[in-house]
Amino acid sequence: MAKISPCLWFNGDAEAAVEFYVSVVPDSRILHVQRNVMDSPGGKAGTVLVIEFVLAGQKFVAINGGMKVEYTHALSLAIDCETQAEVDRLWAGLTADGGKPVQCGWLTDRYGISWQVVPTALPRLLGDPDPVKAGRVMQAMLGMVKLDVARLEAAWRGDAA
Repeated sequence: MAKISPCLWFNGDAEAAVEFYVSVVPDSRILHVQRNVMDSPGGKAGTVLVIEFVLAGQKFVAINGGMKVEYTHALSLAIDCETQAEVDRLWAGLTADGGKPVQCGWLTDRYGISWQVVPTALPRLLGDPDPVKAGRVMQAMLGMVKLDVARLEAAWRGDAA
């Protein structure tokens, strides 16, 4: 069966972006760098054209496409985090040097790519069969920028903020 690898478009900074991502996200590495064999819209001969890489075990491709293309929230990279410490570390790394917090666990990194930094507790809490508990978790989440597991769990229990 064919494999699907998301391809991220950059304008000359694919190599810097990929090096940044693999330095922040665990279980990540660069697999292959393809350079331009001649001057092209993607860059001068010898510069990076395509990079194959892995983030958290998922294969990606980055390309220097030769022009600036804006990303939107219509596509984001969701990263599951087992602990609050992992949420905090990834949040700090991905918002560093020009990244921007958004809301409800979303952020935009310095390259304009949207990320969802999600504690694994969130789907469990939101999926509670008790609609009152799940509703309190939803309300708590909607009031957050970076997600806070302790506050989400407190909302689920009905503890006053």
